[in-house]
Amino acid sequence: MPKMKTNKSASKRFSFTKKGKIKRHKAFASHLKTHKSAKRKRGLRTAAILGPEDSARVKRMLPYG
Repeated sequence: MPKMKTNKSASKRFSFTKKGKIKRHKAFASHLKTHKSAKRKRGLRTAAILGPEDSARVKRMLPYG
């Protein structure tokens, strides 16, 4: 059986934790930061765990994660 291909765009956006959960970065953090509060920008810096409704789809795209 041939090897499965990794979806390269997904591999750049998501990473796995040690326990197998999927980490993602938060949206709205790249530009237009002047009107956002410091508290909001601090919260956007931290990574988030992907929800269970999307994690099965991402795991299919990253078969060797």
